[in-house]
Amino acid sequence: MKRHRDLQDLSREHHSALQLALKAKRAAMSGDQRTIEATAAACRTAFSTELDPHFVVEETVLLPLLLAAGEDALVAEVERDHQALRDLCGQLQHPDATSLLAFAECLSSHVRFEERTLFGVVEPLLDA
Repeated sequence: MKRHRDLQDLSREHHSALQLALKAKRAAMSGDQRTIEATAAACRTAFSTELDPHFVVEETVLLPLLLAAGEDALVAEVERDHQALRDLCGQLQHPDATSLLAFAECLSSHVRFEERTLFGVVEPLLDA
């Protein structure tokens, strides 16, 4: 699907996030503690260098547009997801398969929500 030009970078970043989530899920399912720890470290790094900055852009650019359009429920869902992912990333300081899998599933679900729902609502607002 062709995205609005203002969402294209965010959408590309979503693709990278889905790849990270898949890697984390595979590592969690492997049951190998070394793989879990290495992948959790990679997730923490990606979170601080890619995911959290991505969240900040969404929170400072997209969410105000949505609030102004009366989309309070969508904004609340995005904020809940972002906080949940921040919390789950914190749990990866002492990783185990359960915390890594929870991070992977939350990240994947969040990205799919944004791509399938949120971006469809925000695109017309970007043209206004």
